[in-house]
Formats: sequence, structure tokens, C-alpha cells
Amino acid sequence: MFFLRDLFFSVLIIILLFPFLIIIYLLVSVIFKENPIFMQKRIGYRCKSFLLFKFKTMKTIFDKSGNLLPDEDRLVKLGGFLRRLSIDELPQLINIITGDMSLVGPRPLLPEYVPLYSEDQKRRHEVKPGITGWAQVNGRNAISWEEKFDLDVWYVDNKSFWLDIKILWLTMLKVFKSEGISSKTSVTMEKFKGSKS
Repeated sequence: MFFLRDLFFSVLIIILLFPFLIIIYLLVSVIFKENPIFMQKRIGYRCKSFLLFKFKTMKTIFDKSGNLLPDEDRLVKLGGFLRRLSIDELPQLINIITGDMSLVGPRPLLPEYVPLYSEDQKRRHEVKPGITGWAQVNGRNAISWEEKFDLDVWYVDNKSFWLDIKILWLTMLKVFKSEGISSKTSVTMEKFKGSKS
């Protein structure tokens, strides 16, 4: 039931927003002068990896040692705008159509985080990852990793059609208010290094 719902709405959104998506695609192409789609391996349902799609918001710029510059030095104005309105996430509708993601669920994270999870935190992978989720409407990047994971596991234990509808509604309100985009110390979110306890 959830997959059919997600598939229907993903296809519908792509059809309705297709001209807008093409404009964003072209704008990002011109500004970045490279592939406008950011692709990265993420971990999904039952810890299986998949390739996640997003519109690029940061330029690929390295220092003299060959290391990527900090996020705040690579984030462009258009990228900040796309992030504030979560427009950069729209290519993930393709991930929903391919069955790797859902509209609602814990956000898909990096493979390097998997060995760092506690057994309870690993339970976030008992459902498909989502474009938005319970943690996103309860703080997003403004809360700690531990708080995020607690909210993810709560969602796993309480997942329902009506809870998803509530999360989607709250997501629209959060996007409108542009809340929780950055952490307290970064324009994005610091890497997860494992829980302290």
C-alpha cells in the first residue's frame, strides 16, 4: 500500500513540476558548469546500499592538498536557496520510483555510519528511507545525531498511513518556515562519529 501511494504521488509530482525541474536543472548546470545532479551511495532498507540523487548545492572545490573545502566555502547562493526550500531533494522522487526510498522514513545516510550505530540505532533501517521523516519535522539538522536516531526508531515503531500524512503536512510547514536547515556549528550537518555512550 505504501509503495503504491509513494509511486503514484512521485509520478504525479514529477509530471506537475516537470517544467520547474528542467529550469532548476539548467540553472544548476550553468552555475556549476558540471553535472547538476549530485549522486552518492547511501544505505537504505535492511542496510542495502543504493545511489541517491539530489540537485547539487555545493561546488566541488579542493585545497592544495587535494581535500574538499568546508561546506560553507563550497555552498553557492543558488545552493542555499535550493536547500532552504528542500528543492535539492526533488530528484529523490526517482529513488522512490525505483523502490529504494519512500516519501516518509528515516533519512538515508552514508555507508561509513553503519558500523558506528548502536543496535537500537540500526533499527532505523527496518523501513525504507524517506525524503522526509519524523526527525526532519522535529528539528532536522538543528538536533543531535542521537536525537535524530531516537526519532527514527520511534517512527519505525509507530509507522502508519496517518502518521505519514501528518509528517508530510508538517514538512510543508517546515519548508515554508525554512527551519532546521543547518546545525549549530555548520551550514549542513557534522559527520556522525558514533554515540558517546
